[in-house]
Amino acid sequence: MTDHPASPCDLDAMGQAELVRTGQISPYELVEEAIARAERVNPELNAIIHERFDQARAEAAAMTELRGPFAGVPMVLKDLDGTAAGQPCHLGMRFLAERGYVAPADSELTARFRTAGLVMIGRTNTPELGLVTSTEPAVYGPTRNPWNPAHSTGGSSGGSAAAVAAGVVAVGHAGDGGGSIRIPASECGLVGLKPSRGRVTVGPELGEAWSGLVARLAVTRSVRDAAALLDAVHGPGTGDPYWAAPPDRPYSEEVGADAGRLRVGWVAELPGSNVSTDPEVAAATQAAATLLEELGHQIDEDHPRDLSDPSTTGHFLVAFGAWVARELDRIAELVGEEVPSEGVEPGTWLLAESGRAVTAAQFLAAIDGLHTATRRLVGWWDQYDLLLTPTIPELPPALGQFTSTAEEPLTGLFRSSPLATFTAPFNITGQPAISVPLEMSRSGLPIGVQLVAAPGREDLLIRVASQLEQARPWSGRRPPGWAG
Repeated sequence: MTDHPASPCDLDAMGQAELVRTGQISPYELVEEAIARAERVNPELNAIIHERFDQARAEAAAMTELRGPFAGVPMVLKDLDGTAAGQPCHLGMRFLAERGYVAPADSELTARFRTAGLVMIGRTNTPELGLVTSTEPAVYGPTRNPWNPAHSTGGSSGGSAAAVAAGVVAVGHAGDGGGSIRIPASECGLVGLKPSRGRVTVGPELGEAWSGLVARLAVTRSVRDAAALLDAVHGPGTGDPYWAAPPDRPYSEEVGADAGRLRVGWVAELPGSNVSTDPEVAAATQAAATLLEELGHQIDEDHPRDLSDPSTTGHFLVAFGAWVARELDRIAELVGEEVPSEGVEPGTWLLAESGRAVTAAQFLAAIDGLHTATRRLVGWWDQYDLLLTPTIPELPPALGQFTSTAEEPLTGLFRSSPLATFTAPFNITGQPAISVPLEMSRSGLPIGVQLVAAPGREDLLIRVASQLEQARPWSGRRPPGWAG
């Protein structure tokens, strides 16, 4: 379905900011329209679980002096991957929801969103602790896809993706520990940029999340929004243990910039993997490779041979359990009460129990194994500039396949694993990656393709993604669940 912008909220965030900056709409009017849209579609989508409507109105009304590149633009915050002072922070957990936990302070990223002028209208749904690739937490229920409400929005940033895809807001805060920015972007027809490790601080609560696998930013409707947002929020926080080298120039200047002739490898299905790629997804990936060739790039059907190395998966699973165990302990420290087994979903508890059985030496050995895998994988970029893959190997799955039960506690984890085939390796390596919504399936569901660059090369991703956006625009697409 296509349409032309008939309302300020139909525009991307930079378009909305321009209307505010030129006085064509006030921050209050823009925020009020976003709230009206949320009230219209959220009862079906279940994207926003903590409303912040009155506070957002008050903050927008108080914007007598416009500051920041996104002054007056409404956004949503994910209920994971960061906190907002005085707002609920439940991480998809019944334990925290039942205790009504409220965060005492902003994460640094939240503070930077505020400094950029963004106005948060609410916090969005997420799977428990972001552990599975569909947003269906037991405590808050499933978030539904605006393209088809029977289907998943992905995880763990599925609530944010649904709000952006439905036209409620143009920016949705997101985080990515195995694909949680890119998978929801693919399933909802959005742009999802995962920055390089250390590009965006995860402080002050943490120095690193999941031993550096987690990166944070947003899902957006346009490449220029992702670039401008990264300009606004990148850089280390005080005391961060490491950070990515700063860019040579603002990321916004990479939008539309000449990318030159790049060498791009591509793969649609990994040889030797037990994960099959849906024919429509494979065709979309091959079409993207053809388009890149038409745009002047050298295209080879080639990829890092270690992408499907089972030993890497084994190292990840050892560390994964330890990370979950530590997360439950950290939550207990925040609340002053141990997290009981009944306070979390069965899969979460089983993962934490497995993590508690891991010795310190075993955990460090697993991290060493992930570092070894990183060196092997990243070496491929000595010969190539970019890798093109599917974002996920299938169409957005139907809801109801990720439920963790006492009898089958690992159902969600097992079902999630194939969806992260092409995304999780680049959390391990810390490389920047972007999902762009180039195609639609015959059934009307979005298909995303992923571009991966060498460490620190978000500039290349933005240049090429903007080339693709210009060559095959997606801004006019509107899902049946559009809020306008």
